[in-house]
Amino acid sequence: MLRHVIAPARFFSQVPNEIIRHPRLSSDAVRLLLWQLSLPEGANEPLYESAKRAGIKKTAFLRAKRELASEGYLHDWRRQDRAGRWSRSQLVSNVPLTAEQAVAVRDTGQPTAPQPAVGEPGARPVGRSLNNNTGENTSHHPDRRGAQALAAAVHGDPRLRLNSRDVRQLAPLASEWLVRGATLQELREALTSGLPEPVHSPAAITRDRLLRKMPDPLPERTRRIPVPAARPPVAPPASYAAPYDTSAAVAATERGAPAVREALRQRRLLRHG
Repeated sequence: MLRHVIAPARFFSQVPNEIIRHPRLSSDAVRLLLWQLSLPEGANEPLYESAKRAGIKKTAFLRAKRELASEGYLHDWRRQDRAGRWSRSQLVSNVPLTAEQAVAVRDTGQPTAPQPAVGEPGARPVGRSLNNNTGENTSHHPDRRGAQALAAAVHGDPRLRLNSRDVRQLAPLASEWLVRGATLQELREALTSGLPEPVHSPAAITRDRLLRKMPDPLPERTRRIPVPAARPPVAPPASYAAPYDTSAAVAATERGAPAVREALRQRRLLRHG
C-alpha cells in the first residue's frame, strides 16, 4: 500500500489517530466529531447543524451523539436560570474527557488533570495555521515535538499524571528519544509498561525511565526527528498541547535542553568509564 501525504500549511485540524481508528465510533460519529473540530475559531455551530451540513440523517445523528458521549468526546449540559429559562451548552474535544474534566474545561478552560488540548464549539485552537507572523513554521522544533510526544505517551494512564511543569522539564529528554529514531509507541511502552503500584512520583519515574531506557544514538547521517506518515499535523499542546499548553513552555525547554544533553553526555562517559 503506497501513501502520499503532504502536510497542509494552514486550515487543518488537530485529529489524533485514535479518533480515526476508534473501534467503537461509527463513521457518522467520526465525521460529526471531525466536522466540529474543523470549525474555525469563534464558530458556534450546534451539533445538529453540523450533522445536517455533513449529510448525517436524524437517526444516524442521534446514534452518533450517543457514541461520542459514551466515549467521552461529547458532553452536554442543560441549565435553568433564575427566571426559569433553560439553556444548553455542549463541549466536544479531541481527547476523551471524564465528566469531572469536562466540567472543569467548561468552567475554567482547563481539565482537572493534564490532558491534550480540547476544543469547545465556541472557541478552540483548531483549524488555524501553525505559521507564525514571520512565515516560519515552528511546529517541528525538537523540544516542542518532545513535549507533544511525552504528553501523548502518558495520556490515558492515570499513574503518570504530569503537570505542565513536569512536561516542560522532561521535554528535552523526550525530544532526544525522537532524535534517536524512537517512535511514539516505543516511548509509550518504555514509560508505561511494568509500572509499580502505586506510582508515588510520576515525574521522577518518568525521568528515570527516559534516562535509563534511552535508545542508542543513530549514526550522524541518519539522525532525524521522525514525522509519522498519514498523520494529520499536530499543533503545539495547550496541550498527546498538552492536553495544559506546552507551547507556553517551549522557550523554557529550549533553555534547558543543553543542560539535559550535557547530563546525557556525562552519563555516557561514566557508563563507559
